Amino acid sequence: MANDSSWANGPHFPKPTAQVEPYVAALGFEDALKFIETFGGTEVVISQNPREGSEVVRLVGYAKARALAEISHRLQKRVPNAKKWRARAYSAQGLKNVEIARRLGVTDVTVRTYLSGTSKRPPPNQLSLF
Repeated sequence: MANDSSWANGPHFPKPTAQVEPYVAALGFEDALKFIETFGGTEVVISQNPREGSEVVRLVGYAKARALAEISHRLQKRVPNAKKWRARAYSAQGLKNVEIARRLGVTDVTVRTYLSGTSKRPPPNQLSLF
């Protein structure tokens, strides 16, 4: 496994969510972000014997594709979109909110909400039925 724990050691990178953590553990922060950008929201078959020409190998390399295979039992059926985490990761890389919004396919208002940690929905006890 890549064992890249730079997110834990530096103030730059956000701590991975539970869905994202296996990808960061296997691929490292940068390649996990790249992997989720590319495959987020889709089913990806993680082969135990990856082929050199596979999309996964082309994206992260053979060694990291094997690292993913080793933890495939921890992965969900679909790669997470992880938009809130990605917004924080892009912000840590110095991207502006409008650039982040474009990458995520959301509005700049949504990005600000993601980065502020607030929710757009009122708490459940304040929801009105009428």
